[in-house]
Amino acid sequence: MMPNAQCPMPINRRKFLTNFGLATLATQLQPLTAQGKLSPQVTLKPPRLQRGDTVGLIAPAGIVDAEDVETARRNFADLGLKVKLGKHILDRYGYLAGKDSDRASDLNNMFADKSVKAIITMRGGWGCNRILPLLNYSNIRTHPKILIGYSDITSLLLAINARSRIVTFHGPVAISRWNQFTLDYFQRILFTGETVTMQNPTNSEVQFLPIAPGKAKGKLVGGNLSVLAAMVGSPYLPAWNQTILFLEEIGEDVYRVDRMLTQLKNAGILHRLAGLIFGQCTNCSLGDEPNFTLMQVLQDCILPLGIPAWYGAAIGHIKDKFTLPLGVDVEINADAGTIKMLEPAVN
Repeated sequence: MMPNAQCPMPINRRKFLTNFGLATLATQLQPLTAQGKLSPQVTLKPPRLQRGDTVGLIAPAGIVDAEDVETARRNFADLGLKVKLGKHILDRYGYLAGKDSDRASDLNNMFADKSVKAIITMRGGWGCNRILPLLNYSNIRTHPKILIGYSDITSLLLAINARSRIVTFHGPVAISRWNQFTLDYFQRILFTGETVTMQNPTNSEVQFLPIAPGKAKGKLVGGNLSVLAAMVGSPYLPAWNQTILFLEEIGEDVYRVDRMLTQLKNAGILHRLAGLIFGQCTNCSLGDEPNFTLMQVLQDCILPLGIPAWYGAAIGHIKDKFTLPLGVDVEINADAGTIKMLEPAVN
């Protein structure tokens, strides 16, 4: 992942913001129960997409250019979708696609806009963690919509799933390769609402390598490892008990993957899981010798957990991508490398 900008914060202010964020969430969600509506503990599913719908394009992380936006317009037109652009989609602020307040505003406005049926992020990079305190989680829950992306978008997917209690989607961004494999899962899950069984494509660039055998059921959560590790200790992560965690990474030496997995273990996350999938570690090198292989690190971290697990799934910085719904019940089979949805992800 792109190196994070250093944003030092005095400890007393950090504590204040954390407490303030939790208090704000409680204030936002209490009226939902008080008015006799759904409990904030109930996870909402967004409406499915249909041809003719309008999707909102936003750039909540790294910079995009006008050519990328026009390519995205054409791709979604081929799917029968109209496009509405975020006001600040072409902004530039250092290496970010605009100031934090503006990028957050685009996301908040897309959720509030009744004409927009789904929100598709343009790309990852870095920056989504910076806008998490600026999102209107109560408004997002009131207007559940499909939100999809991967890499740095992991921050938004996890935070909105945890704080607004709606299903979010780890899948292609607007500038991804919309090949047939990727498009097939996107359409079957988000348009037709199927409960699909996900399995790597034939002749896949991803090699399936079992770590620990067995089957497991649980809520599916996950995303980019370095982004997730950077969120540990924040109020933007879901409950982990009996969940199925999926991970992916790019451009990290193996020792860094070891370090981040160890952080998840020491934070008490890994021991609460029902199962684990490490999709793909793209361009993850051994680094300086001597060293462990990636598989040795995964075995060291995961085998003691006693849960079904494998490496190598169509998840991450690769051309063929699953669309993975966060917050939906699934069953995994670590012997076959499959992820079976047990319920639709959309209404």
